[in-house]
Amino acid sequence: MNSRADDILVEEIMTKTPIIGDPEMTVQDAAKLMKAEKVGSIVIAQDGEAIGIITERDLVNKIVAENKIPSKVKVKEIMSSPLITVGPKESVSSAAKKMSTLKVRRLPVVKQGKLIGILTENDILKLSPSLIEITREWARIRSQTSANASNTRLAEGYCDSCGSYSNELRMHEGQLLCSSCYDQLS
Repeated sequence: MNSRADDILVEEIMTKTPIIGDPEMTVQDAAKLMKAEKVGSIVIAQDGEAIGIITERDLVNKIVAENKIPSKVKVKEIMSSPLITVGPKESVSSAAKKMSTLKVRRLPVVKQGKLIGILTENDILKLSPSLIEITREWARIRSQTSANASNTRLAEGYCDSCGSYSNELRMHEGQLLCSSCYDQLS
């Protein structure tokens, strides 16, 4: 396996057997399944198509915090939908940025409309513990960038365009660019 996250594809590190649930199951049954399988989420599928996801966060925010009875609530009532997905041929770096930007910890992996796996922060951590922190920093920088901040030094890391390492990355149209790539745009 290549050492750079830009060169590693999602399909190389994803969990190939995501736990799947039915939208008609109760939240209690979903929680029991999550416990039995030792996972933090279940992809919800109907007629073979992934339509949503239920996570530990959903259980806390939509059931416990709302004082609802898990055995009386259907998964379809609290699942996160529409589903945010990633393709198997996308780079791990790109998927991690997507996770960070959208503030999700799991991305179902879909190929030609079919669920083939799930990519989690834990999968990325196994590859490179620092990648999670790098993508969180990238999201922080991106959110702090204003229109006139594009000329200032923002961060250090790998250029989103050429892949070279730079300690003077600049934001341009949602990408962190080294000086050379940034100057080519001028």
